[in-house]
Amino acid sequence: MTVSIKSIIACGCLAAVFAAAAACSPKRIPPMSVTELMEDRVTLDGVLMKCNQNPSKARTDTECLNARTAIDRLDSQNEPAEEAKRAEEFERSREQLRLAQEKQRQEQAAKVKPVDVYHLPLVPVEPPAPAAAPAAPANAAPPAGDPGAPPVVSQSNP
Repeated sequence: MTVSIKSIIACGCLAAVFAAAAACSPKRIPPMSVTELMEDRVTLDGVLMKCNQNPSKARTDTECLNARTAIDRLDSQNEPAEEAKRAEEFERSREQLRLAQEKQRQEQAAKVKPVDVYHLPLVPVEPPAPAAAPAAPANAAPPAGDPGAPPVVSQSNP
């Protein structure tokens, strides 16, 4: 088994060619995880832009799926905070409306004089006499046969 110098040089050149070819090929970048994308918003926007512009030329489908998952998780984290913010704003505006309505009620109450029920004029007990009937004296009693007539103060029950 004699190995000639030519075969050693040929094997060495072949190894150098393979090493050069391996060194020149681009390294495959692994897709970013969901947590990495959630932490780096700029990268997340860039990945989503690539996925939305040309889905066929995206680096990997896994990266696009991870980006969409990261967006969903970020939205679900922001929802409770936004809901609390909206509820706080609603309560604030409701309190302002209540104060404005209360102020308006007080202004209206100040404009209207309160009614004193103890000093109101008395309402007559007897209905007014018809205009066509002759006027009878106040102490005269109505005929006893008229059952529809209201009782008068001067009358008593038999």
